[in-house]
Amino acid sequence: MTPDVSVVVPTFRRPALVVEAVKSALSQDGVRVEVQVLDDSPEGSAREPVLALGDARVRYVQRDVPTGGNPATVRNEGWPRATGRYLHFLDDDDRVAPGAYQALAHALDAHPERGVAFGRVEPFGDDAQVLARQTAYFEDAARRARVAQRLGSRRWLVANMMFRPTVLVNSACLIRRELLPVLDGYDPRLPLVEDVDFYLRAIRRAGAVFLDRVVLEYRTGAPSLMHNERDAKKAVSAYRLIHERYRREWGALEFTALRLATRTVLRWL
Repeated sequence: MTPDVSVVVPTFRRPALVVEAVKSALSQDGVRVEVQVLDDSPEGSAREPVLALGDARVRYVQRDVPTGGNPATVRNEGWPRATGRYLHFLDDDDRVAPGAYQALAHALDAHPERGVAFGRVEPFGDDAQVLARQTAYFEDAARRARVAQRLGSRRWLVANMMFRPTVLVNSACLIRRELLPVLDGYDPRLPLVEDVDFYLRAIRRAGAVFLDRVVLEYRTGAPSLMHNERDAKKAVSAYRLIHERYRREWGALEFTALRLATRTVLRWL
């Protein structure tokens, strides 16, 4: 039978963590799941622990040429092989919350006019200070997502993603598979915030539904691109590309209006 959710998991030298991530996807109730693990390490660090799961729903792929840290490229190799109605791009250090796939899939089933469903993020980790900061961040992100949902405008949500700290992360979203060719997948030019760009484009085109429930357990404190402050300049360059494309696709007038709204109305919401 056709899977409900196809899960694409890029991984790089996190064999124990990726197994946790995969198990969290496989344990979802009420949905049919298939999982691809795309190993971006030259030595195939995840091969043995992933194959040891012995689950026919899991496919392990060792990439021929490692990207050196470009998850957009890795994800773009995974989604054309997906067969599920919906896709979930799961980072290898995150965990899907119990019941998340069923809730997100039902939300998209109930709103066939919308392309993306996402929900709240619950951080976890050993560093109390980092955990407190991340918890506060995601609580504010959920608050702003609720406001955007009440307003009923995808542009308000897009404005939050372009001009304020994003209201979502990659692993907190489910997207309709038929949107991927339209979007041409992730932008491999972006070594950072490629998930913000991808879901921003998807939401502007097809809308989103926000679930006010935890769908993702987000690991804090693990080394990653976005936890490295030295990459701040790369993030600025990435947002510049995002803004340039938005102006080109949706017009300078809309772009300017959203930026002004962010500086005036949205900052109070």
